[in-house]
Amino acid sequence: QVQLVESGGGSVQAGGSLRLSCSASGRTLSSSAMGWFRQAPGKERDIVAAINWSGSRTYYAESVRARFSISRDNDKNTVFLQMNSLKPEDTAIYYCAADSLGGLRTNSQYDYWGQGTQVTVSS
Repeated sequence: QVQLVESGGGSVQAGGSLRLSCSASGRTLSSSAMGWFRQAPGKERDIVAAINWSGSRTYYAESVRARFSISRDNDKNTVFLQMNSLKPEDTAIYYCAADSLGGLRTNSQYDYWGQGTQVTVSS
């Protein structure tokens, strides 16, 4: 049974930074593509960023490009999302997702999902 656990969410003022982490149990992430998604109240869950198994390829939604950075530490079985210059519109529940394959995935067809962590940005 694969479990993904997100951490690092919280409340921050606009312009601030947060670093989300996603760790896994029950499966090594070193061969998995990973993604971060977010869902704001009343909206669909959208992809924020994705990374392939080795970290050599990444993808960012246009709304976060140049502000967010996805990375991974396969030795620690952990994926990160560094979020800088946060805006109120970044407020959402952020979810980590893992794929059974290693290639970069930019859609929502991931195999495993975490429970999410709340990020709230105040103006």
